[in-house]
Amino acid sequence: MASGFSRGAPLEAGWPVLALIIAAAAVLTVPRPVWRWFGLFVTFVHELGHAFAALTTGQVVKGIQLRFDHSGQMHSMGRSRFAAAWTGFWGYPVPAVTGAVLVWAAFNGWAGFALSAGALIMLAALLFIRNAQGLLIAFGCATVSVLLVWFAAPPVVSWVTLAVGIALLAGAVRDWLNVLSVHTSRRRSLQSSDAFILYQRTGVPSVIWLAAFAAVITGAAAAALWWARPA
Repeated sequence: MASGFSRGAPLEAGWPVLALIIAAAAVLTVPRPVWRWFGLFVTFVHELGHAFAALTTGQVVKGIQLRFDHSGQMHSMGRSRFAAAWTGFWGYPVPAVTGAVLVWAAFNGWAGFALSAGALIMLAALLFIRNAQGLLIAFGCATVSVLLVWFAAPPVVSWVTLAVGIALLAGAVRDWLNVLSVHTSRRRSLQSSDAFILYQRTGVPSVIWLAAFAAVITGAAAAALWWARPA
């Protein structure tokens, strides 16, 4: 895996290949049967975003739970109201931010580094998983990443990195629309919404948090398009 941390050749692909990559990303996020599985990875990234945000504020991460219904939970210890709000915010935006970074990595020769780093992060995250479903989800995601790093040819690594990056961006939009529907038409599920939880913790209305999620996701998508403009 060590060789995967060096810079490789930037992605060079014509429009036919790029069209296939975009189509692959769409297949991962649009059809419900496929999203049922890829969405588990998006949820994993979502919860890792909460965990990383908690660590940046000095909190102790107690554990992460992931479930097959695409729900998850990250438990941390900290007394600061700011820390709780910061940690609660970085869930929905992180898949989009990660996706944008993967797009940049693919077009700048760092696809192997991105997949290698991602594999190590997911392997380390196994130490914090606290339920059986979560272990299966996390282990499956980590295994796919490790196999790609070890066995995929460099061009394939770049193609996969770009496809996953685009799919994470699309997945972030899909999850945001889902949480928006919780606040508009499925209000019985409000307790599962990060925006509602942030409202309870801070007094700031949920609509502000939803708008903030959308702003970061939109910014990540714009950055990805900017980085992809040479193609």
